[in-house]
Amino acid sequence: MSSSETANQGRLILLGRVLGALGLKGDVKIESFTDPRHAIFRYQPWTLKRNERSPNTLAQVQADFSTDLMQYAVASLQGVKGREQGKHLAARLPGVSDRNAAEAVVGLDIYVERSQLPPPAEGEFYWIDLEGLRVVNLEGADLGTVSHLFGTGANDVIAVRDDSRERLIPFVRPQFVTDIDFEQGLITVDWDPEF
Repeated sequence: MSSSETANQGRLILLGRVLGALGLKGDVKIESFTDPRHAIFRYQPWTLKRNERSPNTLAQVQADFSTDLMQYAVASLQGVKGREQGKHLAARLPGVSDRNAAEAVVGLDIYVERSQLPPPAEGEFYWIDLEGLRVVNLEGADLGTVSHLFGTGANDVIAVRDDSRERLIPFVRPQFVTDIDFEQGLITVDWDPEF
């Protein structure tokens, strides 16, 4: 395991979102970002959190737990059951037993600790393992560090920030991303520093 992966073991990973209430018995409709989408039920406990604030560690979420429960977080939600339902999944959350309770959790994001995910296969990684890595171009110019990644449909994109700007670099290997070295904490890209 690389030092980046080790450092990220306690970080929370966004795996889905509660989209709406289903029926009268407290079921909720969720969107899963896992592949396959029903794999989200394998990773528990869940931490549910409003998406206005992005949690970094479970300890930070638990510190928020004493405040307004539905406004901030529900830590360590274990025993979630679910099934496929159209384009989404239907889930039964422990402690959510009627439509009013289900509506109270709509809009919450579903997080799990990085350590709950299986180790990536050789040559693969989780996006979170790239966050914080330094990015340099082929000439060695320091472009900043990876702040986050996102998908566009056509390709994924690395957001790289330094003190003065943010660069959005297509995560296309090997055309733009030529090397990822977790041991050195470094990503090498074929990218003009002025772009």
